[in-house]
Amino acid sequence: MFSTALRNRTCLVTRPNNFAISPPHAHAKEHDVEMQIDSSLTVECRLPAMATALSLLLLSGVANAFPPWHHGPPNGGHNDHDYRVSTTSGQVRGKVDPDLPNVQQYLGIPFAVPPVGDRRWTAPELLDQREAEIDATELPVSCMQYLSNQGSSVYVREIFEFNLQGLNRTGVVSEDCLTVSVWTPNSVEDSHGWHDEHHWSPSKTHDGGKEEDEGLPVLIFFYGGGFQTGGEDVPYQIPAQWVNRTPDHLVVSFNYRLNIFGFPNAAGLDEQNLGLLDQRAAVEWCKKNIAAFGGDPNRMVAWGQSAGSISVDYYNYAHYEDPLVTGLIMDSGTAFSDLTSEDVSNSNFTFVAENVGCSGLGNDPSQQLACMREVSADKIEGFIAKYQESGDTPAIGFNPVPDNKIVFENYTERALAGKQARVPAIVGTNTEDGVPFVPYHPSGPDNQTAVLAALLRTFFCPATETLKYRQQTGLSSYRYLYAGNFSNVSPEPWMGAYHSSELPMLFGTHPNFRGPSTPLEYATSHAFQDAYVAFARDPEHGLATQDWQQYSKLGEDTVREFGAGVAAQDTSIGSTEDLCAL
Repeated sequence: MFSTALRNRTCLVTRPNNFAISPPHAHAKEHDVEMQIDSSLTVECRLPAMATALSLLLLSGVANAFPPWHHGPPNGGHNDHDYRVSTTSGQVRGKVDPDLPNVQQYLGIPFAVPPVGDRRWTAPELLDQREAEIDATELPVSCMQYLSNQGSSVYVREIFEFNLQGLNRTGVVSEDCLTVSVWTPNSVEDSHGWHDEHHWSPSKTHDGGKEEDEGLPVLIFFYGGGFQTGGEDVPYQIPAQWVNRTPDHLVVSFNYRLNIFGFPNAAGLDEQNLGLLDQRAAVEWCKKNIAAFGGDPNRMVAWGQSAGSISVDYYNYAHYEDPLVTGLIMDSGTAFSDLTSEDVSNSNFTFVAENVGCSGLGNDPSQQLACMREVSADKIEGFIAKYQESGDTPAIGFNPVPDNKIVFENYTERALAGKQARVPAIVGTNTEDGVPFVPYHPSGPDNQTAVLAALLRTFFCPATETLKYRQQTGLSSYRYLYAGNFSNVSPEPWMGAYHSSELPMLFGTHPNFRGPSTPLEYATSHAFQDAYVAFARDPEHGLATQDWQQYSKLGEDTVREFGAGVAAQDTSIGSTEDLCAL
């Protein structure tokens, strides 16, 4: 697999005979479990031409200046009504995590006017309803989508916790879905400006000793799913355990519109990339409101995975003059991982319209759009699901559309022109990112060449290209490689560090399913988490505290590798970069 191209070996985790499998549990503690690590496999292959298929695979598979406890100290003697925060969206009532009393959560806060009725397929408009009462105590519904059970990938055959609500099914969905969720600590150590009395106090900055009020750094998560699926209610992507472990940062997650509702590519519309506009609106909401939750609006980092990572890079180029964030993190995906629509004639939207009661209007885009706004969201999504499940041709899809405003046709030209945000970035890939992108087989992929090709063409080489242009234009960059192979996240040894498998390490959810985690797994998770928090705290210099060097030249030993026998180490991947032939 890919790691063989790095060092001619891969770490496989096998279960000892006495390894006990415990049932899923919400917040597992550390267990003293030893695992045997083997080192063997060697694969030799070339990079053939291969079409990117990420979206198709995933279908198959300011406000208040006080911290939130200003309204009531967080302890067992107070009820949920004490956790109230004033925001531009309204008076938000959250709660303490029932299993982690050191974590407050404010779930499903609406950040934009609901995109329903005449507002379907329009740009988001931030809410301004400061007196509204908002119950933010439960995870919200997700945006319109469906998850195929007919596909052949690890996500529908083995690993369900990357799907909404787990259980290999789509959870509750709605058009009225533009919400944001915030996880924040109850208190942290005095050195970060918080005290046990839960009152705000000044922190000292590190820029010449200037003393000023500042909140905690914020990681804003852009979920993946090929622009077709995803949401805040994904079991492996709930950050409460992370915030509980390192209570010196906040994590934000939000919904954005997907598939035909987020990327309609309709002739009657001026804006096609509505899901990406939703992402910008969510960041703007955070900028205005995160201080009310104890966060620092001047230390927000945009962090995405897969399609969310591509989105972060789209954001980087589209909003380079006013990014609102101080750093970028891209897990397995960049703007060079091309997922854009090739439907230049708007035929996919018209095809759906013809089949849901809006036929004969293809030559009148405004009438077609008006008709489609009258059709229920369930009927539209239901037709798309049925058609795509049938395997009929021509295939249809709804992805970002190059408009040279939000998504650009030539990212090389834009990068060399310096039209990307001048902020530091972490860019990374997994050693087996390609595994889910070849036909599933219980004993592992039949074609290892195809696995490596999928990895290189869709993830590794786009990351390498991104880093090359960042170096050429003087932007601070860090590169990582995730190589962990842990049996409760990768239940079959051949899965390795498959696409998305780093997320349980980062969110701290790795021990929640399929048995306890190993000491190495915990150590890897902690090293990964600490690096991201250090970066959020100080994107320019924070990773020096983790002994993580800037990626100064392609091929040098400045790549941080996580989970390959040790929690973190530096490695060289020059021989694999050579396969990209940039």
